[in-house]
Amino acid sequence: MLNRVLILSASAGAGHLRAAEAVEKAFSELKAADEVRNIDVLQYTNRLFHRLYSKAYIDVVNNTPALFGWLYEHYDKPWRNQRHRLAFDKLNTRPFVKMLEEYQPDIAVCTHFLPAEIISWLKEKGKIKTPQVIVVTDFDLHAFWLCRYFEHYFVALDETKVHLAELGVPSDKITVSGIPIDPVFSKRKDKKQVRRLHKLEPELPIILVSAGGFGVGPVEKIIQSLLKMKNPAQVVVICGRNKELKEKVDRAIKNIPSDSSVRFQSVGYTDQMDSYMAASDLILGKTGGLTTSEALASGLAFVVVDPIPGQEQRNADHLLEEGVAIKCNNWPVLAYKIDRLLGNPQRLGRMQLKARKLAKPSAAYDIVKKLSHL
Repeated sequence: MLNRVLILSASAGAGHLRAAEAVEKAFSELKAADEVRNIDVLQYTNRLFHRLYSKAYIDVVNNTPALFGWLYEHYDKPWRNQRHRLAFDKLNTRPFVKMLEEYQPDIAVCTHFLPAEIISWLKEKGKIKTPQVIVVTDFDLHAFWLCRYFEHYFVALDETKVHLAELGVPSDKITVSGIPIDPVFSKRKDKKQVRRLHKLEPELPIILVSAGGFGVGPVEKIIQSLLKMKNPAQVVVICGRNKELKEKVDRAIKNIPSDSSVRFQSVGYTDQMDSYMAASDLILGKTGGLTTSEALASGLAFVVVDPIPGQEQRNADHLLEEGVAIKCNNWPVLAYKIDRLLGNPQRLGRMQLKARKLAKPSAAYDIVKKLSHL
């Protein structure tokens, strides 16, 4: 059993934090360490760096996604630009370095590349000896994840392992674990039972819309587009912590004609995402690494809409290649494309089966078990 485990992430997007929470929960359930600390590294930086790192990411993604895509591709140059980025990050992460030196964990588990590169630099300089493992939280590998000094990588796909190996990482230091998601997704649920729990019609198909990432405007487009569906269906719109979005969705739902064959339900923040996914047949939205992994674990076919250029687009490419997703590039045909899929239950069933085969719902458990033997 490990004594002190440090799980390190950064609040630039929610996915990295959720992966860290999944690993923390797996450590707790498996009783694999005496002490586990889960830390957002940005809490150990100066205020300006913290604000720029987290807020700038969200602003660019939401307001200028094309720019984000260009930056993503521009900096995806393996083993290049590292020194320049590291020089900037070192200046702003001194409290984090001090915490590492004082705490001296038995192992550091990084679900974001920022702490991974700082630890790699400290190990290179002989300032710490802490073993570190790196958990890549997307299906594809970006150059930012590359480090010289580490003990192990955990990745989502065999292809990602091949990519890392071609870049010089020894194959025996790479495990294809999948992306760690809350272990609750590894527990199968009865679809009709969870539908009744959420007051959903047991027999009608259910489309899950994870709306938080869309912002306020496009949600109206989604609702208006889905109202044109010919197949009767239920749509569950998850709004998360965005109260303004929840109010916007509720107003839109109130204006839907009572004779509509498509029923809508809005949900604010919920800790039952596993239950809503278990109740659903399709998920409609963007393709972040964590949401995608949760959907696969729940056996959902994916309708990809407006993925962020960069990692989400690459994740979508993998889903399309594996035959678990369709993609809609134009809002006016969204209803048509979903109708075609719902009208072909054999195809939908094959996509759902492929989703489960691609899924790795026990990734968090598998990572923790592997760490116990490193």
